[in-house]
Amino acid sequence: MTTQGLEAVFLETHNWGRTARFLQALGFELEISTGDGSGVFRNGEGPYLVTVEIPENREPRVQLALKVADEDLFHTDPAVEVVTPFEDTHYGTREMTVRDPDGRLWSLQAPAKS
Repeated sequence: MTTQGLEAVFLETHNWGRTARFLQALGFELEISTGDGSGVFRNGEGPYLVTVEIPENREPRVQLALKVADEDLFHTDPAVEVVTPFEDTHYGTREMTVRDPDGRLWSLQAPAKS
């Protein structure tokens, strides 16, 4: 089994409120707000955006997450460097991290196990 396209984009920001207003002006709807500088936005049926505020002394990053329907059926090719195997996340999914040939990290997200 392979991945099933883009699931989410993780977006770090120095100002969550300003970023939230920017995304809403582009048509995204706030789906979840944690009240502590992070939230989830959606725009139609496309990937969701997770935004999180980080300290000013850190460089904001963007990370892409690819969808995996069933982690038990997913097997990585030897060309894919696994950084971390599937692990539970605090937001209710299972996540694996891989590194591409240029050193970028990618998340692979699968549904949480029952």
